[in-house]
Amino acid sequence: MTTADPTKVSSRAKKRGLTQLGTLGAGNHYAEVQVIDEIYDEDSASRMGLGKKGRVCIMIHSGSRGLGHQVATDALVKMDTAMARDGIVLNDRQLSCARINSLEGKAYLGAMSAAANYAWANRSCMTYLARKAFSEVFQKTPEELDMHLVYDVCHNIAKIERHEVDGVLKTLLVHRKGSTRAFPPHHPMIPIDYQFTGQPVLIGGTMGTCSYVLAGTEKGMTETFGSTCHGAGRALSRAKSRRMLEHSEVLDNLKKKGISIRVASPKLVMEEAPESYKDVSEVVDTCQDAGISRKVVRLRPIAVVKG
Repeated sequence: MTTADPTKVSSRAKKRGLTQLGTLGAGNHYAEVQVIDEIYDEDSASRMGLGKKGRVCIMIHSGSRGLGHQVATDALVKMDTAMARDGIVLNDRQLSCARINSLEGKAYLGAMSAAANYAWANRSCMTYLARKAFSEVFQKTPEELDMHLVYDVCHNIAKIERHEVDGVLKTLLVHRKGSTRAFPPHHPMIPIDYQFTGQPVLIGGTMGTCSYVLAGTEKGMTETFGSTCHGAGRALSRAKSRRMLEHSEVLDNLKKKGISIRVASPKLVMEEAPESYKDVSEVVDTCQDAGISRKVVRLRPIAVVKG
């Protein structure tokens, strides 16, 4: 992002990010080996390189790691002061904010943009490592294996965009939390390869459920500022998942579905179990029924790596 200002990123944030480049992280971050098992829009799927059932794909969900977390932590402290000064009252400190054109607001946007650039670099490193691993196993180059990138997009990010509000075109700062961009066909801010399909919308499932690729729509631009959810959303809190679910039972269920899993921490197995999340297929159908995005392909997991 050209709005990045590395001078606004603290030395502690940079130190945290220095050793984490090319790593997944914990929580709901993952790398999955998936298989295309349903195609809803053959033309769009073909343009994305996803037009064949049984094709193997890799989906990586990760972000700015400790660097981004520290950027947010640093900003919360500064924004508390700004809110007291400007008379802003909130019921949850996690919603701390500052006026966009204030010193604190400008500093945060510069640091957040730098963290987003780190996230893209992080995923690029993991993409390289995934291609390298497949190349070593199959004794073919990534080009021979057709391991091209379909799309790389951020969520949980604020971007300056132009949108129509009450019939007037305005410049807005659109903050997508728990959602991702879903711009329609012919939008000037999406790559030329997707001008006829709309922006690819990546909606990840959980360890034992499908993921989806959708495409943006015109209705989404007017209804949601060109946005769609980026996942199913939690049905159980992490603490409740650990109390209610059994580690061995979750693993057995995944094994029965033919899904291999490698996870760094046993508690993540319960926290990220399919039962901990809403039904992603129902969520995706709702997005399509609402007209804010449309289904292109469904992907079934066969191997999962959790940080």
